[in-house]
Amino acid sequence: MARRSDIVPPKSATKFTFKTLSCLAASVAILLGTFSSFATNRPGPSIPAAETTELEMQVLLDRAGFSPGEIDGSGGENSGKAVAAFEAAHALAPGLRNRGALLRALAAGVVVEPIVSYTITTEDTAGPFSEKIPKDMIEMSKLPGLYYTSVLQELSERFHSAPALLKRLNPSAHFTAGEQIRVPNVGRTKQETLDSERARAGMIRVVVSKKSSGLKVFDRKGRIIFFAPVTSGSTHFPLPLGNWKVTEVLRNPTYDYDPVLFWNPDPTSPKATIAAGPNNPVGVVWIGISDPHYGIHGTPDPGEIGYSQSDGCVRLTNWDASRLAGLVTKGTRVVFEE
Repeated sequence: MARRSDIVPPKSATKFTFKTLSCLAASVAILLGTFSSFATNRPGPSIPAAETTELEMQVLLDRAGFSPGEIDGSGGENSGKAVAAFEAAHALAPGLRNRGALLRALAAGVVVEPIVSYTITTEDTAGPFSEKIPKDMIEMSKLPGLYYTSVLQELSERFHSAPALLKRLNPSAHFTAGEQIRVPNVGRTKQETLDSERARAGMIRVVVSKKSSGLKVFDRKGRIIFFAPVTSGSTHFPLPLGNWKVTEVLRNPTYDYDPVLFWNPDPTSPKATIAAGPNNPVGVVWIGISDPHYGIHGTPDPGEIGYSQSDGCVRLTNWDASRLAGLVTKGTRVVFEE
C-alpha cells in the first residue's frame, strides 16, 4: 500500500503566460548565472581568513554549490553543515585552524566580492504579485497564481537571502525600480556547468540524510558536488528509507490537494488544484521518485529549511531545488538514509 503524504505528485508542468514566467524568472536566472547588472570577480588571492564575516562565508559556500540555505549573515546549523560537507569534499581538516585553507578552496584562486550592487529593474517590479497567500488550501486554489507577495520577496529569493538581510543591507531602500541596492553575490562559477554535464551523463546519485537534514549529490567517483540543507519527514510521515530513482522532474508545478492524504483529513473538504508559482506548497520544482506520493521539492518558506519537519517529502529552498533539478534526470539514483 502506498505511503500517504499531503504532497501529491503534480500531473504535469503548468503552462504560463508571459507575465507569470517573468514572475518566476528569478529561479531561472539563478541557474543560468545571468547577473549581468554587476561585476563579480577578478583574478587574485582569496579573502584573508581574519577578515571573513559569517555573511561572506555563506556567500562563498553558496557560490561553490554547498548551500547554507537562506543567507542571513548569522551562520548557524545550516552553514555549519555546508562547511563540513565542503571540507569532506575537498579533503580539508575541520576546525578554525584550517580556516585559511577552507577559504582558499572556496574562492578557487579568485577574489570574490561577497556583496555587490544591483539596480532594480522595471521587470522586477512589474509583477504580478499576490498581496496575501491564504493558509487554507481551498482558498489558495482560488488564486490565479501563487506569485511572490512583494518585490522584496522576489529579490530575496533571487539572491538566496532572508528578507531581513536585504533590509539590513539597504536600510533606506523602498525596493522600487531604479534603486541601486546591495545584495549577496550568488552568481555561479564554471563548476556548475561541469556538474550539470556529469548529471546528464548519468554520473551522479543523490543521498538524503534524515539525521543530518542534508542532501548531497555525489559524482561517479564518490565526490560531493552539491550540498543543501533539507527538511524531511515527520512523526506521521517519516522519510521512506531505502533506494529509489527519480521518475520525473517538473518545473513550475501545480499542486493537487487531496485531504484524504493528510494524517488528519477533513472529510468535508473537496479536492483542489493549486496554481503554480514560487509560493505554491511545493515551490518551483517537483522531483518525483519511485516511491508513490514522495518527492523532493521547493518551498515557499526558505527560512524553515533544516529547522522544522515537513509533511512527508524532502524540501529545499526554491533556489536549491532549482539547482538540483539541473543535476538530476529520470533514473537518477536517490538514497534516503538514517
